[in-house]
Amino acid sequence: MIVVTRFAPSPTGYLHIGGARTALFNWLFARHHGGTYLLRIEDTDKARSTDAAVAAIHDGLNWLGLGGDKPAVSQSAQSQRHAEIAAELVNKGAAYRCFLDDAELQALRAECQATGAPLRSPWRDLDPAGAPDRPFTVRMKMPSDGSTTIEDAVQGAVTIQNKVLDDMVILRGDGSPTYMLAVVVDDHDMGITHVIRGDDHLNNAFRQLMVYRGMGWQAPVFAHIPLIHGSDGAKLSKRHSALGVDAYRDMGFLPDAMVNYLLRLGWGHGDTEFFSREQAIALFSLDNVGKSPARFDLEKLRGVNAHYLQKLDGTALYDLIAPHITPTSASAKDRVIALLPLLKERAKTHLDIVPLLGYLVHDGAPDMTEEAGALLSDDAKSTLLKLANNLSGTNWEKDDLNSQIQRFLEDNALKMRDIGLPLRAAITGTKQSPSIVDIMAVLGEAETLARLRVACK
Repeated sequence: MIVVTRFAPSPTGYLHIGGARTALFNWLFARHHGGTYLLRIEDTDKARSTDAAVAAIHDGLNWLGLGGDKPAVSQSAQSQRHAEIAAELVNKGAAYRCFLDDAELQALRAECQATGAPLRSPWRDLDPAGAPDRPFTVRMKMPSDGSTTIEDAVQGAVTIQNKVLDDMVILRGDGSPTYMLAVVVDDHDMGITHVIRGDDHLNNAFRQLMVYRGMGWQAPVFAHIPLIHGSDGAKLSKRHSALGVDAYRDMGFLPDAMVNYLLRLGWGHGDTEFFSREQAIALFSLDNVGKSPARFDLEKLRGVNAHYLQKLDGTALYDLIAPHITPTSASAKDRVIALLPLLKERAKTHLDIVPLLGYLVHDGAPDMTEEAGALLSDDAKSTLLKLANNLSGTNWEKDDLNSQIQRFLEDNALKMRDIGLPLRAAITGTKQSPSIVDIMAVLGEAETLARLRVACK
């Protein structure tokens, strides 16, 4: 079998976390088996589908590296094909035309609800030759006895009694197909071998299976993955930070971190936490997808992102930061890249680093925080001026600076704690920063001494 999977979102909003994970599992399964991963935009609900949502879905998938192997298919473009299959199902006796008007349908539904019986239109067994001259729907003729079992690749064997299945509408009165018909026809025509989707579609699978049987088509392998819940175990919602994928990108998360985190939401390989894409492709199996809902935890996502942030080289990380800063110093990029190994140590996203860069991207006296300014007492200023004079003309390398400062401290009966905070305040305008000697080495002699003399005048 040549594996073909698909991700089929409805363009009624952003690409959410659950959808992104479904796309990832389909992508990984296809890649693992050397198959094909396709995209289908299920836009038959024209009232809710928008071009902006379609663009947002493609944007999110491309950012994650989960674009389809071929151009996406639009479900609405296949509506004529869907109608043709509905007619064929009628001809095969697997479906029928239903001429119930609204009042008759409402009465029938009320009766079925009262008795617990499945909806069976009287037109199921009537000759349409005597039908009234009005629009009709097409309904599947569902079996009324026996049971149906689906061997789900994640959930295992799942069985329902056929008597619970209503004769579902597959073609509306206006001639438009319903989702239940369109999805089956599209999956068949696209050659989909495995339908991997959320388990909220599990009940749909039994109904869709009847369309496959009615047409005599081979049904795909179904794999229904548990949904994602919030950290409190409740259904994932915006209050759990369940935002669109584009929002996480704007929050500073890296695509590789997002993919790694989504992979571990419901799938695992021992105790391993981090996987390259190549490793994930090699190891991915539906056998390792759990049956219980995964829990989305924003703080854990931040931790995963921090891991990937540490792996970025200086230039790649600077390129992420650059759109968020407005440097005025010609040396800004070199300074930032030189200090990024220290600046990113405690960062969870690259945006955490941005507020720390003011003293690196601008020349001259830095903006001074109130706390930093309070450290520059008259005594501290006097000591720092002496240090500036002492360092003038020194070989401006980190090791040499450390040695020269240590000699200055010894000659003046001081400890580093006596000058460290004021020195940091004068040069950076803050109380906290990476090693001040590292900063001095990166800024260079002229810039460092100029800042000290301005701050201590």
